[in-house]
Amino acid sequence: MSDEIKLFFDGSCKLCRHEINYLAPKLEHKLLLVDISAADFAGYEGVSKQAMLAQIHVWDGSRFIIGLAATLYYWRLAGMRFLPWLLSLPLINNLANKAYLYWAKKRQRCSDNQCELP
Repeated sequence: MSDEIKLFFDGSCKLCRHEINYLAPKLEHKLLLVDISAADFAGYEGVSKQAMLAQIHVWDGSRFIIGLAATLYYWRLAGMRFLPWLLSLPLINNLANKAYLYWAKKRQRCSDNQCELP
């Protein structure tokens, strides 16, 4: 079991790739970026590739952080402060989680390389 922080992202999704390309320099030396769209990726620590495609996953060194919580985690690592704080407020967090889950479900319907930036 690795104690290195890992961010598992879908490199076949244009929106996902756009965000990672923007944040990668800020995340350098803080975590390892793992593109789960690679043909040889099957899963990690008992979590399947399909589950990771359904919602973003961060391995914090001992456990997975999933969905919006994972996004807020790596945004904070990238140095973002205001947006993670705002989206963590109880009422806003509830709405943001619902919005994230809606987007994640919709994104799953995209075929490889067909997700478009809004």
